[in-house]
Amino acid sequence: MILPIYIYGNPVLRKQAQDITPDYPELPALIENMFETLTESDGVGLAAPQIGLDIRVVVIDLDVLSEDFPEYKDFRHVYINPHIVEYDTDGPKESMEEGCLSLPGIHENVTRPKRIHVVYQDKDFNKHDEWVDGYLARVMQHEFDHLEGTMFVDRISPMRKQLIRNKLKALLQGRYRCGYRTKPAKR
Repeated sequence: MILPIYIYGNPVLRKQAQDITPDYPELPALIENMFETLTESDGVGLAAPQIGLDIRVVVIDLDVLSEDFPEYKDFRHVYINPHIVEYDTDGPKESMEEGCLSLPGIHENVTRPKRIHVVYQDKDFNKHDEWVDGYLARVMQHEFDHLEGTMFVDRISPMRKQLIRNKLKALLQGRYRCGYRTKPAKR
């Protein structure tokens, strides 16, 4: 089932998400619905707060990039209860344009570390503890930020944020266009 994506201004996007347990109701169906919603909206990552749930579940599908990045062929993963343990602050950082399904029409350069240390559980609740780098590390940082109530526009300079102020205001007022189901912020 394709779920509506919550748009900037919805309070759930600013809440800190909670860890879940294996007995979370209908988790396999939720994960499948999240992947279906992600595919329908042409995204690469989706966090549960973006569909209105304040739980720590993220789906990432990088297979769409496999033509340019063969290492992402069939890359489709769910991350349950993910946390970033540390950022490689000694290593290089990279600035890259980001967009977000919850911020349609807004794209800005965001500087992030190229390498992070994460812990999470997979769909079977097996624990993982690993260092991740490259594009996957960027997507994880973007999506895991959603679980902390942070959005990529919080990571841009005050000057850039001032320049997109009217676009953000338009989102709050429900004035935007996109090709997927959404749930605008209440006015």
